[in-house]
Amino acid sequence: MTSSAPLHFVTLLGSLRKGSYNAAIARSLPALAPEGVTIDALGSIAELPHYDADVQAAGFPQPLLHMAERIRASDGLIIVTPEYNYSVPGVLKNAIDWLSRLSPQPLAGKPVAIQTSSPGLLGGSRAQYHLRQSLVFLDAMVLNKPEVMVGQVAGKVDAASGELTDAPTREFLAGQIKAFAALAARARA
Repeated sequence: MTSSAPLHFVTLLGSLRKGSYNAAIARSLPALAPEGVTIDALGSIAELPHYDADVQAAGFPQPLLHMAERIRASDGLIIVTPEYNYSVPGVLKNAIDWLSRLSPQPLAGKPVAIQTSSPGLLGGSRAQYHLRQSLVFLDAMVLNKPEVMVGQVAGKVDAASGELTDAPTREFLAGQIKAFAALAARARA
């Protein structure tokens, strides 16, 4: 990290499933953060209605406004998501579509880290690359390296506790958070 001032990150989870592997990853992040970095979760994207310009015209949903304010107030956003059908889950894309309609845009200039996982070998790589395209449009400052794509995630999360237990994966995630903290500190300077 290039600054001694504390940093605060928020996580946006792209899965609604109760036993989500990605939720296990997101829950592990606060304990993996370096000294001077705190991480906590945003509200569930399940609280957002399907994007509809008519709904928007009647007023932005309160959960969206709260989420946007927490993103704006943070030093960075960590998106943790599975891959659905070679792309981003619809619920996550819906949240991004809602966030994109706000002014000031909460993701413009905001440091963003992406973490994907899947039971397959590729670890959600296709979702990650599609997500990056949307974030470019929103002018987010996406961390390029290290990329986190956790393949064969089912064997890395303890089924009984729902916790990420794989030591190499935890170490790799900690390394990304450290790199992300350096990016966020530079962005804040």
